[in-house]
This record gives sequence, structure tokens and C-alpha cells, in this order.
Amino acid sequence: MTESPQREFPWGRLVAWLLILGGIGIAIYALSAVLLPFLVGMAVAYLLDPAVDRAERAGVPRAIGAAGATILFFVAVGVTVALLAPVLQTQLFGLAERLAVVVRHTVEWARPYIEDLLEQIGHVEPQQFSGAGDAARQVFGWLARAAGGVLSGGLAIVNLLSLLLITPVVSFYLIRDWNKVVSRIDSWLPRDHAEDLRDIAREVDARMAGFLRGQALVCLFLAVFYATGLTLAGLSYGLLVGLLTGLLSFVPYVGVTVGMATGLAIAFYQFPDWLDVGLVLAVFVAGQVLEGSVVTPKLVGDRVGLHPVWMILAILAGASLFGFTGVILAVPTAAAIGVLLRYGLKRYLASSLYLGRGK
Repeated sequence: MTESPQREFPWGRLVAWLLILGGIGIAIYALSAVLLPFLVGMAVAYLLDPAVDRAERAGVPRAIGAAGATILFFVAVGVTVALLAPVLQTQLFGLAERLAVVVRHTVEWARPYIEDLLEQIGHVEPQQFSGAGDAARQVFGWLARAAGGVLSGGLAIVNLLSLLLITPVVSFYLIRDWNKVVSRIDSWLPRDHAEDLRDIAREVDARMAGFLRGQALVCLFLAVFYATGLTLAGLSYGLLVGLLTGLLSFVPYVGVTVGMATGLAIAFYQFPDWLDVGLVLAVFVAGQVLEGSVVTPKLVGDRVGLHPVWMILAILAGASLFGFTGVILAVPTAAAIGVLLRYGLKRYLASSLYLGRGK
């Protein structure tokens, strides 16, 4: 019996793909400062495309549906920002000043204990610690002024103008030509692996869509819930803390951890009665219960398949490598890598390398 010929591993193709991916990574790193409006536009187009597809199936021309969806989305965002920005700016600066006071009082309270400890260690003289409270106050005051400068600085204005002018245009054209773009990319796939790559792309799309669209709705719900609940509880800067908690919930466990710590710290210094502090804690507990038992199962379900630890690692790595651009790229990259690893593991479990020779 003649043995079937062994297929040679396509090392040349592997090297070519690695070079292509490396070139894309280098280009993203070099252009990360100017890619933000384009990536945001792509994300918006990805989120709105299903609604435009439904409108097209109902008889609405694609261009008109794309224009209507883009206009409605950015008008809604603009109105929301215009209504909340003045209040949030006031609360942000007020919170920075309050933190400076809290740090100064904490340092003054802890100074005698730290001075005794330092004297026993013998490394630092007590006099060197006497200005720590003033230094902390100066640092937080400087941070508040720096935040104001960033908001009004030239670079921030350029970035804001690029987001306002370029992002809607990118979103409209991508939504209008989405099916053409997908067809063109499909025509570039290697023919002998095209079906496998389509299956991988469909799985990546399903998981990424489940996370992005579902998690975006979860974050919106939590932002409204926490902002409303903390404001009704009488917490100073409750609107700011609630909105940030909801938005940061995009990163698993980070939003509620940061929000709860900040909210309870403010409540501890604001309220003389522990009942009020408990009410603030109850808002966070209620939000977590609703998210875990109702909101996330309904809006996200089991479509994601991305472990929270994997998502946190991907977002932190993206931010470290490419800044905010990397944060936006982290979710699709994590979804793609996760699907590829599962695909590779499936192929390995069906191969002779795992089953042994003759299997």
C-alpha cells in the first residue's frame, strides 16, 4: 500500500502573513496619534450597520439609511454632551479640590504616627515630613489646573475638532459601503483557506458584536442607574461618579471597583451619619445585582465568550502600546486572538501530534 504524500508546511505563506501583521502593527504604532477619529468612526459604523441593514431590507435606500443613522447618532451624542458637560466640568474641578482637602487632612491625621515610625527607622527626620500636607494640596491643585489646561489646550482642540469633523464622515461612508468593503476583503482571502477564514471571521464577528453592542447597552444602563441613584442619595459629585462608574464598566470589574471606592470615600467625608454612607453602598450593591441577574444576561447573554481577565489584559496591553487607540483596538484584537486560539486547539486535538501516529 502506497503512503499518501506528506504535505509540506507552508513556511513561506506563514512568513508572509507574519510580515503583513508586523507591518500593520508598526503602522498603527506610528499613526496612533491620528488614527483615533477613524477608529471611532469604524466602531460607530460597526454598531449602526445592523440597523441600516434592517432599514435597507424594509426598502430604504442604503445611502439614505446610512445618513439618517449617522445624523441621529451624532445629534444624540452632541445633545447629551452639551447638557452634561457644564455640570460634569464643575463637579470634576470640585472633586479635585475636595480630594486635595481629604489628602491634606489624612496626612495631618497620620503625621504623628508616621513621624514616630520614621524616627524609629531612622531614615527620615520628622521635619522633612512636616510639609507633606501642603505638598499634597499643591499637587492636587496643580492637577486641577492642568486638567483645565488640557481641556482648553491646542492639542485637545485639534483632537476634538478631528473627532467632530472626521468621525461622522468616516462613519457615513463605512456604513454606506459596508457590504462592498466586506466583499472586497473576502475576494483577497487565499482561495484554499477562504472557507476556514470566513468561519473564523463569522465567529469573531459574533463574539465582538455580542461584547461591543451588548456591553455598550449595559454601560449605558449602569451609567444612568448609578448617576441617578447616587444623586438621589445626596452624594456630592454623584452625577460624575455614577457616569464614570458606568462607562468604566466596559472593562470588567474595573468600573464598579473604582466607582464604589470613590463614592464611599466621598460619602465617608461628607456624611456624619453612617446610614447615609450605607445608602450610597446600597446603590452600588443594587446596581451589581441588577447587572449580574437581569441586565447582562438579557443584553449580552453567552454570546461573548471573552473571559474578563483576558479582556482586562488586552485593554491594558493596548493602552500601554498605542494609548487610547490601543484601547479601541483591544476588544476586536482580543476576540480575534481568542477565536484563533480555539481554532488552533481544535485542529491540534484532531491532529496526529495529539492523537499519535497512525491515528
